[in-house]
This record gives sequence, C-alpha cells and structure tokens, in this order.
Amino acid sequence: MTRKQPQHLAGSAIRLRNDASIELLEMNDTFWPRLMAGELGDFHHEFLVSLHDFTSDWPSSEVHPKGDEIVILLSGSATFQLEMPEGIHEVRLESPGSYVFVPKGVWHTAKIEHSARMLFITAGENTQHRQHDH
Repeated sequence: MTRKQPQHLAGSAIRLRNDASIELLEMNDTFWPRLMAGELGDFHHEFLVSLHDFTSDWPSSEVHPKGDEIVILLSGSATFQLEMPEGIHEVRLESPGSYVFVPKGVWHTAKIEHSARMLFITAGENTQHRQHDH
C-alpha cells in the first residue's frame, strides 16, 4: 500500500480482493451511486469493508445473493431483521463486538434504537435494495 498510514474507515472503504490484496476506496458523496452503477467493479469473490453510523431505521432492505455478510456493532444498539423462510428473525445487537451473520440470499434491514456505529464485511456482488412501504 502506498497511502500514508494510518487510514480511517470514516473516509474510506476497503476492498478485499480475491487475490488477497487490498484496495482503498474513497468514501465521498459519489461513492454509493458509483458502486451501485458498477463503476467500482462487480466485487466478484471480493468483500467490501465499511464503517457506517446510523441515527434512524434503515429506509430499505438489502440482499447479497452471492455471499454472506457480517455486521459488527461498535457502539449504540440496533436490531437486525432477517427475512428467513420461516419468518422474520430478529437479532438484537447491544454491546460492542456483538455481531449478526447474514447468510447469502437473505433480505435484511435494521432498526436503530440508539445511534449505532457498525462495521460491515460484505460480499457485495449483485447486492439488491428495496424501499420500505410507509
């Protein structure tokens, strides 16, 4: 890596490539639109490591059809809702270090009880989103 050390996940995300190398991706206002448009690659057999802060419930659900996701709570609290074949399965994250394992192909969303900071390790290939009805 040629970038100055240390970095912070508030300003960048990390792509874990399938050859075990790392690429830093700048997090700015264009990051998510560029990612969704495929401008940052297809993430085939790759993972995206990112840090996000939430103050309210997610406005949508998402699914990662090509791989699993791990979400680790760093602060605050949140309840993940996983749409399993037998119904909604809730996983409450209340203490730093607690995590939820989201299997590939499972739609999920999060309800935020208190401001929450979470670390995501996502197999992002073909990720899909759907807005919640209000």
